Amino acid sequence: MAIRVLLVDDQPLLRTGFRMILEAEQDIAVVGEAGDGLQALDQVRALQPDVVLMDIRMPRMDGVEATRQITGPGRDGPAKVLVLTTFDLDEYVVEALKAGASGFLLKDAPANELVQAIRVVAAGEAMLAPSITRRLLDKYATHLPSGDEPVPDTLHTLTDREVEVLKLVARGLSNAEIAADLFVSETTVKTHVGHVLTKLGLRDRVQAAVYAYESGLVRPGAQ
Repeated sequence: MAIRVLLVDDQPLLRTGFRMILEAEQDIAVVGEAGDGLQALDQVRALQPDVVLMDIRMPRMDGVEATRQITGPGRDGPAKVLVLTTFDLDEYVVEALKAGASGFLLKDAPANELVQAIRVVAAGEAMLAPSITRRLLDKYATHLPSGDEPVPDTLHTLTDREVEVLKLVARGLSNAEIAADLFVSETTVKTHVGHVLTKLGLRDRVQAAVYAYESGLVRPGAQ
């Protein structure tokens, strides 16, 4: 089955470019396009895409609110959202990730990265490189808590080892790198990550990274 993709961007030329790249792949089908967030909501309901490639700044409804409505609680098999951003890292991307996006991609990314990102997100994983997410969060550290706030109660539901794993996820390490760092198997790390996501009510590693920063568990710029 081909991965069904909806393109959402207010620039028709960009949508055309993305369509040409994606339709060259046998396992990806572009099922529709939208020029703003409101159109995107209608298209998601009508077309049931697997992945929505979502721009942030659009008329009528922006990508953050559209993402929130597409991926919010109570959605039956919600589409995954992959946010598009400009080279200078749009400050709204943090909000989009919190709203439920599975990751983000720079608009000038090479074609092969776009294709791979679609496949990764469609498979239910967070977008490729958590390290990119970390750089984004570092850049917009002023939007995050100072660290003086009380630790969320949900953090206390994690074991010490799960807290260790969450910190490493937030710092951009892959499962293999975490396994090497903690001297455990990669399978064990996957189990810990699964427990962290379940206990904290998070959908993927990207949201786990955002949670770690927001809770003060990991400080922006920390090594």
